[in-house]
Amino acid sequence: MSEHRRKPPQPQGGGRAAARRGQPGPSSGRRAAPRGVTGSPSDAYGSGGEERPYGSRAEARRAVQRNSGGGRRRTAEGAGAGGSGGVGGGRRGGPGGPGGPGRGRGRPGPDKKRFVDYPRAGRYGASRWVPSWRLVTGLFIGFFGSLVAVAGVAYALVDVPDVAKTAEAQNNVYYWSNGKQMVATGGETNRQIISYEKIPKAMRFAVMSAENKTFENDRGVDPMGIARAFVNMAKGGQTQGGSTITQQYVKNAMLDDQSQTISRKFKELFVSIKVGAQEPKEKIMAGYLNSAYYGRNAYGIQAAAHAYFDKDAQKLNESQCAFLAAVLKGATYYDPAGAESIDPVGATPEANQKRAVARWKWILDEEVKDGRLSPTVRAKFTSFPKMQNPRSNAQLSGQIGYLVDLAKAYLINNSDKTGITANKLQQGGYEIHTTFDQGKVKALEKAVKDVRKKNIKPELRPDKDKYVQFGGASVDPDTGAIKAIYGGEDATKHFTNNADQTGAQVGSTFKPFVLAAAMSWGVRNPDGDPEQAQDERTIVSPKSLYSGRNKLKIEEYNGNVWQDKDGNEWLQKNDGNESYNPPSFNIDLREAMRVSANSAYVQLGMDVGLEKVRDAAMEAGILKTSLASANFPSFSIGTSDPSAIRMAGAYGTFADSGKQHDPYSVEEVTDKHGTVFQHENKSKQAFTSEVADNVTDVLKTVVDEGTGTAAQLPGRPVAGKTGTTDGNKSAWFVGYTPQLSTAITMYRMDDNESSKKREFLEMYGTGGQEKIHGASFPAEIWHDYMAQALKNEPVKNFPTPKDIGTVVNDVPTPTVTPSVTESRKASPTPSETPSETPSSSSPSPSPSESCGKWDWNCNNNGGTNTGGTDTGGTDGGVTSSPTESTGTGNTRGNGNGGLFGGPGG
Repeated sequence: MSEHRRKPPQPQGGGRAAARRGQPGPSSGRRAAPRGVTGSPSDAYGSGGEERPYGSRAEARRAVQRNSGGGRRRTAEGAGAGGSGGVGGGRRGGPGGPGGPGRGRGRPGPDKKRFVDYPRAGRYGASRWVPSWRLVTGLFIGFFGSLVAVAGVAYALVDVPDVAKTAEAQNNVYYWSNGKQMVATGGETNRQIISYEKIPKAMRFAVMSAENKTFENDRGVDPMGIARAFVNMAKGGQTQGGSTITQQYVKNAMLDDQSQTISRKFKELFVSIKVGAQEPKEKIMAGYLNSAYYGRNAYGIQAAAHAYFDKDAQKLNESQCAFLAAVLKGATYYDPAGAESIDPVGATPEANQKRAVARWKWILDEEVKDGRLSPTVRAKFTSFPKMQNPRSNAQLSGQIGYLVDLAKAYLINNSDKTGITANKLQQGGYEIHTTFDQGKVKALEKAVKDVRKKNIKPELRPDKDKYVQFGGASVDPDTGAIKAIYGGEDATKHFTNNADQTGAQVGSTFKPFVLAAAMSWGVRNPDGDPEQAQDERTIVSPKSLYSGRNKLKIEEYNGNVWQDKDGNEWLQKNDGNESYNPPSFNIDLREAMRVSANSAYVQLGMDVGLEKVRDAAMEAGILKTSLASANFPSFSIGTSDPSAIRMAGAYGTFADSGKQHDPYSVEEVTDKHGTVFQHENKSKQAFTSEVADNVTDVLKTVVDEGTGTAAQLPGRPVAGKTGTTDGNKSAWFVGYTPQLSTAITMYRMDDNESSKKREFLEMYGTGGQEKIHGASFPAEIWHDYMAQALKNEPVKNFPTPKDIGTVVNDVPTPTVTPSVTESRKASPTPSETPSETPSSSSPSPSPSESCGKWDWNCNNNGGTNTGGTDTGGTDGGVTSSPTESTGTGNTRGNGNGGLFGGPGG
């Protein structure tokens, strides 16, 4: 065998190459040590350990490489040193060992294995930066897993937030007595939340087809819908939005945040998923439709239905629902009325109409595709739905503002019954069903406007016709329900409600209360036992006689003639300085009422006792806060200033045979949970039917043949009374039929309501008339209104009155004297409290009601040689009495006897 082919036995050190690399000694330069030099591998490492046999040269070579950490041709560190001082070299070696670095060209050995092999080991150039498939897969799995973990944590941590307060803020909705909506106002937002059951199915279907086809089955979000929205948006096509109904509900009602930030979007996403999993679909749909904005300042489907179609949401048809679903895309660009104030170029009525019609058609067609609308029904809607013009900001103009304020004040002033405070009312959400009859309100307003237009001409008579005011109220005698009011020309311009408070004295319209007191408690009898005089009274008949003399001396209970503060005799005038029935001047109370003779009723009031007259007025329904001091004779002829509402209600007591009902303006209040307040019709027997029916019979005479003939309604019985005050500063007519009681007032006052010195002005020459009486413009307005208000009502007659009382002063006066002595009686101090029996005792008045004869700190409404001065409370009669409400819930004036002035109203 050839020497070259036969492998000689290898040294135990692992072959010649290994032996050669392991030789000690200094480097000889470029070449390695001779083959014959041998040595232990362990010596090369300075180890005295046992040698390891190697099976081949390759194995030995690899072992050396591993141990040296160098490249294939690089001498290991220290390998060139045979011992501690040897120097080894690489193949092209330089000095080895500690004496100097080797110059071997061997490749470095592999680094320690890394967790992420990037850049990639063992690769050079661009290939080092190309990730392996293992790395890509690992990163994807790690990223996706991290997202799942974060989403899981976020979902676990997020809570379903409460519905935002702003999403629940609502208006209060006021309804006419027939159930038709009057106005929605008074709350923080024009919204009326309704239940799911009241939302028409057509609206729900339209919204689902337009906004979220998968709503009934999705889990709050629709990934495919979001992707589809992006694709179609990129194509420029029309599509439903990427957000689901649940997401929009969360955004509008829960997050109360319309920002487009990423954090808000993520929060919306997680809350929507949770809401979709936890909340029923009915609640989500109702919440969305009740919180969404539809334009025209309308939030929620109910407000939108009224804003566009003037109807409740329940009555919307499929076409109208499709339109409202279209508006949800953006009212600025889909309201056919336009929104040029926001976008003068892009939101014109023409452009909006075109967009709205196109989307309306598309939604109806989508509903057919989705199986939510039959083709037959779809075929019916070929024309775009008609809608009303946008509501103006002056929705409280005209009489509406007065009506709303009246209802608000009633609820607040009676919060102990209604449970509704001013704060609760401000939060909104109430449906307030009022007593106001829309037809009657319009009829009353028209009657006033017609008279004003025909007669009051400030441009011709600025010193006479300027500042003329009218007020009026109409009440149902059977219930006390206020059917109509006239508060002034416009609630947005004239802020005082003339029906509720004016401060204008009522004049002779107060006389029926004097007659009622005389027939209820009687006149005091001066001929009885002085010690028993308080218990001895004589019930008066309408046939009783009193003096009708002008400038009559008025006697006190003890027979003394009433004197003024200067000690002069106080003489009562009649209107026009007229005396009646000379030479005796005797006139019965019916006739005195017919001609409105002041002298007879002033003396009658003194004989009955002014406190009893006051009590009779309060029993009829006049508030104490609006009554003048009962310490002066002129109290009986109307120095007090009740409101038109209270006067109509008090006369209604006579119309209902003595049953008194407090005037009220609200029948029922409901919210989303049901009924909050229900009015209870309560009454009290203020007067016996005999008393009330006789008062009515006397007042019928006034209209049939007296000062009130202008108020006659052909074919209908009417009872009423005119009233004119001293100085001709106010005039009234108050009258009634069995079905309706109405009061009309007229006066002049500077309309500068911020002035602290507002005064009533004389009406001599106003309207071209020498003097304004209750029989003139007030009676004319009353007639025109009542003729229209009762147009379709059946004719009813008043009850036939029974005879009552005694004809006092039936013996003619033997001589003509300035006073009627026959009527003088012993004068006990009148009772504070009215009694239903004529013989009731009359305790002394309380100190709070008793004034000295000339105590001018009291309300002195009398006057020297006059029938009373006109000082009846220009501040509206507001009182701080803790027993009477002063209408704190309203800023338009309060306090003199209407709803603002007390709980009755």
